[in-house]
Amino acid sequence: MNLLLTSTNSKLKNFVVATTIVFSLVLIIPGCRIPQLQGPEPAHETPDRYNAPSSVESTTQLDENSACVSVDEFFDNPVIVSLIDEALINNQELKILNQEIQIAQNEILKRRGAYLPFLNFVSGASLTKSSDYSPLGAGEQQLYNPSGTTFPQPLPNFLIAGEVSWQIDIWRQLRNARDAATLRYLGTTEGRNYLVTRLVAEIAEKYYLLLALDKRLETLDMTIELQEKSLSMSKSKKEFGRDSEFPVQRFQADVRRFQGDRLLIKQQIIETENRINFLAGRYPQPIPRPTKEFLDLNLHTLRVGFPSQLLLNRTDIRQAERELEAAGLDVKVARARFYPQLFITAGVGYDAFNTKYLLLTPESLIYNIAGDLTAPVINRFAIRADYMSANAKQIQSLVNYQRTILNAFTEVINLTNKAENYGKSVELKKQQVAALDSAIDSALKLYNATKFDYLEVLLVQRDLNQARLDLIDIKQGQLSAIVNAYQALGGGLNRSAPPQEILYMPNESVDEEVVIPPVPEAK
Repeated sequence: MNLLLTSTNSKLKNFVVATTIVFSLVLIIPGCRIPQLQGPEPAHETPDRYNAPSSVESTTQLDENSACVSVDEFFDNPVIVSLIDEALINNQELKILNQEIQIAQNEILKRRGAYLPFLNFVSGASLTKSSDYSPLGAGEQQLYNPSGTTFPQPLPNFLIAGEVSWQIDIWRQLRNARDAATLRYLGTTEGRNYLVTRLVAEIAEKYYLLLALDKRLETLDMTIELQEKSLSMSKSKKEFGRDSEFPVQRFQADVRRFQGDRLLIKQQIIETENRINFLAGRYPQPIPRPTKEFLDLNLHTLRVGFPSQLLLNRTDIRQAERELEAAGLDVKVARARFYPQLFITAGVGYDAFNTKYLLLTPESLIYNIAGDLTAPVINRFAIRADYMSANAKQIQSLVNYQRTILNAFTEVINLTNKAENYGKSVELKKQQVAALDSAIDSALKLYNATKFDYLEVLLVQRDLNQARLDLIDIKQGQLSAIVNAYQALGGGLNRSAPPQEILYMPNESVDEEVVIPPVPEAK
């Protein structure tokens, strides 16, 4: 008896050891031939400081940044601020992105549900008639139910049960997919915030363009008035025989040319107004303008700070960072497909051919439980392809992140230098206009006294007109550069908080295991 018991224990022990070895091989072998990932190329380090113009750095401390300045303070224009506020509510593109955020949030819920157990309730009724000459039908004729009678023909069947299916997340495949969806949700919110900064900049830029067009129209009106006076003097001199028809026709041609240019500028004003109205999400309507002289407009002093602050202030950089982190998790998800997957299924319920027996326990009780361990062994080309594609997309995301930083750094340098150089050019153009104003007065007096040729007067008038228009264009370019530099530094987000129910995930959508890098709050 003891020998028999010892032999049985030995066989059981050998069976357990053999089973353990088999399961270990099943777990280990599929992961032994995972392909090597492609590594990224080394990136250039971001400079510690900007090579911004000296006036930008000398007017403020380097650790200050215009991105921290509010929209109200930076523009100091109630019309611009009211247009921005209206756009943040009514702009259709922002509304579309709000729904993209909602879609990304729903993706988190979808991914979260994938690694939790699925519970289904099943109920059903059926009626079956088997052939009397089939093995099944012949066997049923020989069977008796618990009440001692034969089973009815046709045979009914009633079922109520609960089923559970659960994929055990051994390798964090499902949780990594959930975390990747969470990061993409955060990236979508950053993309929405980046659109807000671009929207703020475009509204302000178009508004200053509108002021510049008004000033161009005013300048053309002055030029037309001056040309009409010159035309009148030419006609008078012709009547008295002091000049010919040629200067009259030349002055007449210039008057018509400027009148045609005036109509084109009026069309530009209409289109610019309507573009601003479109950005604000409203139908065309007049936009009020201040009475302040356009050429004397000044915006808030630019403060560039340090390049490292771009990582916090530029929402497009933060979006690229979230996409990069999500791509890294996608690689882990794809890698987990090389390893075995464990599925557990179970069910419990009642099954009977008559409803009066349906809830009898334990006679009508049914239940089952099963575990399936599946592992890819042969023909893993699809898994390998997905894994390598995830690696390629991760490298793409890394390069895009580096490109976004490089682009932001370059934008700051270009725009701050543009604002500086255009500002200096404005002062020089003002001096040129003042000199030509004096020259045109002298030229008209000399022409009226027949001591000056009409061509010389015409040339001076053209130079003055062109200098005034150039001054307006350069001033508009300076204001545009300052506005876009403010956006390039990350400014314009302080009025952009989306509705809270869209921006922030509800507590039930993320469990305690999710680790999400903190998102810098908008200033």
